[in-house]
Amino acid sequence: MTNETVALTKEQVKKKLTSQGKTLKQFALDHNFEPSDVYRVMTGTRKGNYGKGHEIAVALGLKVNPNQQP
Repeated sequence: MTNETVALTKEQVKKKLTSQGKTLKQFALDHNFEPSDVYRVMTGTRKGNYGKGHEIAVALGLKVNPNQQP
């Protein structure tokens, strides 16, 4: 049995946050990100390929953490 981690879609991230009773702003503040940066990643304005955008995408689950052990 494998333990592969799969990236979430933006819709899945929204549903996950909604089920937790959190907004994107609350997620950002909980993870010490600027809310505007989180919104940019979610709308696709900030691609999340590197730097802070990538950190946000990984924290949201949009990208798989490259350092995570399988």
